Amino acid sequence: MKPSKRITTLFLDIGGVLLTDGWDHKARKRAAMKFNLNLAEMEERHHLTFDTYEEGKLTPAEYFARVVFYEKRPFTPAQFRNFMFAQSKPHPEMIELVRNLKAEYGLKIAVVSNEARELNAYRIRKFKLSEFVDSYISSCYVHVRKPDADIFRLALDIAKVPARHVVYIENTPMFIQVAEGLGIRSILHTDYRSTCSELAALGLQNSEGVIHGTS
Repeated sequence: MKPSKRITTLFLDIGGVLLTDGWDHKARKRAAMKFNLNLAEMEERHHLTFDTYEEGKLTPAEYFARVVFYEKRPFTPAQFRNFMFAQSKPHPEMIELVRNLKAEYGLKIAVVSNEARELNAYRIRKFKLSEFVDSYISSCYVHVRKPDADIFRLALDIAKVPARHVVYIENTPMFIQVAEGLGIRSILHTDYRSTCSELAALGLQNSEGVIHGTS
């Protein structure tokens, strides 16, 4: 299938698409078990402050002080941070898919992600995302988070592309709905195979991969 001339840009989430989620409930549960923390108390404190942290308005030290180190602990913030970072794992098939599509079709690749600054920087560096990502519209840099539609408007402005030329790959249904409300065609990512198929139906065939979509 010939690529659609209308698609010039991919918008991608990081957590749940290219990598595992950086600091979700499962990771926090593992942290609570490892460090013998009260999970319910940590979760309450997390939810009260995490939006501010992801918008780049708190340093990691401030976030940790509010969520974990509001009382004396037998471990250090550095130990907790290292555990937090170690929860990130790649989805190699998805990373390779995006690399292949960028090389084959000359696509712009823009990340649109809710992530805290230090964790975002670690994940970009650790998994070499800048080898194929052109721009990062991360909440910690632009100080607005999904599902606020403004983050998608910023992404369109930064990429210098009309919404009709973009395909957005995301694993959260609400964020898909917000993007589609702005005219951005979107794929709800559940697994590699189905995303390949949906991309192929739009004219972006993963010709280097072993999984081929259908129109």
